Amino acid sequence: MIRNLSWIGGRGEGRSAPVSFEQVGKRFGVVTAVDDLNLDVANGEMLVLLGPSGCGKTTSLRMLAGLESISEGTIRIGDTVVNTLPPRARDIAMVFQSYALYSHLTVYENLAYPLRVRKLAKTEIDRRVRDVADVVQIGELLGRKPRELSGGQRQRVALGRAIIRRPAVFLMDEPLSNLDAKLRQHTRGELKRFQRELATTTIYVTHDQAEAMTLADRVAIMDGGVLQQVGPPREVYAKPASVFVAGFLGSPPMNLLNARVTSMTGAPAIEIGSVTIPASEGFAARLATLPGEQGEVILGVRPEEVIIRREPEPGCVPGEVFVVEDLGNERLITLDLGGQFVVARVPADYPAEMGERLWFGFDAERAHLFDPLSQRRLDEAS
Repeated sequence: MIRNLSWIGGRGEGRSAPVSFEQVGKRFGVVTAVDDLNLDVANGEMLVLLGPSGCGKTTSLRMLAGLESISEGTIRIGDTVVNTLPPRARDIAMVFQSYALYSHLTVYENLAYPLRVRKLAKTEIDRRVRDVADVVQIGELLGRKPRELSGGQRQRVALGRAIIRRPAVFLMDEPLSNLDAKLRQHTRGELKRFQRELATTTIYVTHDQAEAMTLADRVAIMDGGVLQQVGPPREVYAKPASVFVAGFLGSPPMNLLNARVTSMTGAPAIEIGSVTIPASEGFAARLATLPGEQGEVILGVRPEEVIIRREPEPGCVPGEVFVVEDLGNERLITLDLGGQFVVARVPADYPAEMGERLWFGFDAERAHLFDPLSQRRLDEAS
C-alpha cells in the first residue's frame, strides 16, 4: 500500500482531471497524422493508446502535452481548453521512453528539481522526495547519478519525478520499451499498482498489445491516424470492430480467412476454399442476417478457438501442418489450407509433425465475420 502520500491527493480529492479530444486533427503538410479524433478519458482512468508505429498515438499524446500544435479541434483538461496553453500551464507530467533524466544531477536532485522550480520550502521538498523514493523503492539510490543506475532503476526515477509533480494527468510514451522482457513485466505490474493507488488520469502510449491488455481500464486502438475502437481490453479482444483490430490484438492474432456465404440444401453455409461447411443453427441465424443472400466475407477465428481433428469430420477443412512451435506450456500449430494459413493454440503434448495432414474446424458460435470491402465487422451477434 502506498504510504505518506496525502499531499498528492487521492480518489475524490480533485487532483486528477478528465481529458477530452473533440474533432482533433493534425497535419504535417499534406500528411494527415491524426484525423477527427474524438475521445473522452474519465477522471482517474488509465487509458492506453495502442497501435503500430505511425498510427498517430504519439502525435495525439504530444498535442495533449502541448509539444505539438493542433490543426483543428479542441482539447480539454478538466473544464479548461488547452489548445494554446504552453506545456507548463497544462498541469501534466510526462514519462518518456528515454527517461529524460538530468545526467549531472543525483537521483535526489532529479526528484527535487520540479519542486525547486516551484520554489517550495526545503523541508517540504525533502519530505516529498523521500516519500516518493519510498513509494518507487529507490530510497537507497538517492545519492547516485543516472549513469550509475540500471534501466529499471532509471525508469523508477522517471516515474517518481512524475508522481512528485502532483499533476492532473500523467502522460506516458512507451516508458517500458527500453527494459528487458522480465523487468518490463515486473515494472508493468508496479506501474498499474501506482496508478490505481494514486487515481490520477493516465494516458499511456504503446505498440505492445500485452501492455495494453494488462494496464488499461480502456484501450483505444488507432491506425492510420484514425481511432478504430475504444473499450475495455477484454471487450475489444472478444468483439473487434474491424479486421485491423482483430489482427492487431492478440498473440498470436486472430486467424482471418477468405470465405463465402452460400447455401447447402437450402440452408445457409460457409465455403472455405473448396469445402462447404453447413452452418449450425445459431451460426445459420447469423449468416441469414448478413446483407444479400450470399457473398464474400472474412471469417475470423482466434487461435485458442481453433478445433483440430486427426480424421476428417463434417464441418472440417483439410490442411497440412506447415510449422509447429513449442512454447513450453503450449504449442502453436500452423496449418496450410491450400494457401490460407491458420494458427491453432494446443496443449504442449499435442502430437503433430510438419507435413502431417490434419483437419481444421471452429466453434461457429464464437467466430467473427467481417466485410472484405469496408473491413468492418458484419454481425453484432458474436
